[in-house]
Amino acid sequence: MRIATASRYDATVDSLQRRQAALTTSQDQMSSGKRVNKPSDDPTAASRAERSHVLQQRIESQRRAIEYSGNAMRLAESALGQAGDVMQQVRETLVNAGNGSYSPTERDSLAKQLKQLRGQLFAQANQADGNGGYTFGGQGTLSEPFLDQVGGVTFAGTGGQIQLSTTEEMPAAVDGQAIWLGARSGNGTYVTGADAANTGQGWIDAGGVTDPSAITGGSYTVVFTDTGGGAMDYAVLNNGAPTGVGGPYSSTAPITVDGMTFRITGKPADGDTFTIEPSAAGLDVFSVLDRAIAVLGNPGATAGQISQAVNSGLRDMDAVMGHMQTARSEAGAALLRLDSIDSREQNKDLWAKSVQSSAEDLDMVGAISDFKNKQSNYQAALQTYAMVQRMSLFDYIK
Repeated sequence: MRIATASRYDATVDSLQRRQAALTTSQDQMSSGKRVNKPSDDPTAASRAERSHVLQQRIESQRRAIEYSGNAMRLAESALGQAGDVMQQVRETLVNAGNGSYSPTERDSLAKQLKQLRGQLFAQANQADGNGGYTFGGQGTLSEPFLDQVGGVTFAGTGGQIQLSTTEEMPAAVDGQAIWLGARSGNGTYVTGADAANTGQGWIDAGGVTDPSAITGGSYTVVFTDTGGGAMDYAVLNNGAPTGVGGPYSSTAPITVDGMTFRITGKPADGDTFTIEPSAAGLDVFSVLDRAIAVLGNPGATAGQISQAVNSGLRDMDAVMGHMQTARSEAGAALLRLDSIDSREQNKDLWAKSVQSSAEDLDMVGAISDFKNKQSNYQAALQTYAMVQRMSLFDYIK
């Protein structure tokens, strides 16, 4: 078979070019550290690497959301802890105010202390989060979420929470309205109180529940009547109708009606009334303090009004503190949940990186060995070509 000289040269050049291309590819792979630099290098591996890369981007976005939510929960948990410390000081001050030997001047001094503590709590409720927002701003507000107005503290933001994920619970902030203004009044089932027009020295405690199934949810009134000779009778009404509960009053005997039991202590006067209303959400620490401050700062307050203010203040402070502690516990639980989510996302990220690496990364040791082999083959091919191209049939025709 005849092989033309031109064909032989073309085949040799083509072989050299293929070897040179393979050598260049090896150089590119070693420079980048990647076995797959473009889809055409290995379409299947390139597809696997791209899917892993997209997954890593989603994981990175999720972890940024986790970090943001974690910072918000840490700020809230810390602020609620500080608020709890201040509320404990409020409670201790109220306990001191119950000292019957205190003069009006001394009680006024305690009222001023409560005002200062109220100011600290208000500042904590409006604490900035360092990102242009507020820790207790709910779904967001450009200004301080709580306003101190004549009728009391109001929430100017948007209540509720913004979630940073559709699949995981990751709040961007806490619901400040529910936390600061949403405690349940009284003992959680009903709230007791004394009529402001009472002239006697009696006061009613927070009460308790003896039979939850008997609770009616009605509005009760305890009315006192002077029967003469220093004796006093009482009658319990439910929405204005007699309940059949009543009789001679004794400050040591509890009053029990429709699953509720409470005690009225002291010396009520003729016509004095005490109320028992269903408990409802909406109790806030600021109104609790405002009521206590008003009575303690009033030099004309009676012993009964002071006792009632202190007792009701302690009852309501306990309710608010319990509510705040629940919110703090929820923030702590959210932090634990976020840590767990973040740990899971880290594991997913490691897996995705491993898949991407196995699909596109280069075995450098093997690549170097392969490159040297290709380099040697290319050099040998060049030398062979240089020798062959000098050979011709005419060299033998002389």
